Amino acid sequence: MGLTRRPAPGADGSVTVVLMPHVLVLLHAFPLTSAMWDDVRPALPTTTRVVTPDQRGFGASPLGGDPPSLDTVADDVAALLDSLGVRRAVVGGLSMGGYVAMAFCRRYGDRVAGLVLADTKAAADPEPAAANRLRIAERVLGEEGSGVLLHTVFPLLLGATTERERPAVVDQVRTMVAAAPPAGVAWAQRAMAARPDSFDTLRRVAVPALVIAGAEDRLSTVEDARAMAEALPDARLVTIPAAGHLSAVEQPAAFAAAVTDFLAELAAD
Repeated sequence: MGLTRRPAPGADGSVTVVLMPHVLVLLHAFPLTSAMWDDVRPALPTTTRVVTPDQRGFGASPLGGDPPSLDTVADDVAALLDSLGVRRAVVGGLSMGGYVAMAFCRRYGDRVAGLVLADTKAAADPEPAAANRLRIAERVLGEEGSGVLLHTVFPLLLGATTERERPAVVDQVRTMVAAAPPAGVAWAQRAMAARPDSFDTLRRVAVPALVIAGAEDRLSTVEDARAMAEALPDARLVTIPAAGHLSAVEQPAAFAAAVTDFLAELAAD
């Protein structure tokens, strides 16, 4: 299970089969970019091919003209894997990235070799939360721009320990939030507001899963993580101390260690 076969063209046009290590896709949180994985990637096994795309509307990824839907983002991930010649991958995501990973499981379950869900939740937004997302989408497209996120989203992203002891991380996240493109922010908020409950999806996942929770997460709590782990047929829960909603940014070494252990378990199966 630790190797994926991929066809490679030879110099004479023939096709040979080469062995590739696990491919790990990590999907970023809202409203950040793939840069949030910069301190995690170097701590992951060198035998793993790590893919950290920008989701549509963020970073280097164009927004396009599709209606807001996390299913569309899951389709983007499938298309990316196709372009890389990868049939199956370990798919993981944090926060919004976790929502996309669950949508990918729903639409492309046979392409998932393992699942990592971090600081996210399987439940759909209750009506007040969905309505708040839609209000933010409207505001961010107005005169306030992405500055509205500094008052509505940023204050909840980091744990109390990070806010107290890691000013460089606080500044890093604040800068990323302020730089989020308004059109991408509005599209993502509307897509997240419309997402379905994913507990039935998790119950049908046929591969091992890792659920990660920041112990100080106020947006997706440890209880939310435990509910996902209990719904998944084969999952374990790892809680990262002194981390809030962005556990991979706040405690990258601990996050990478949890994922590395999980990948080792997959390879041993």
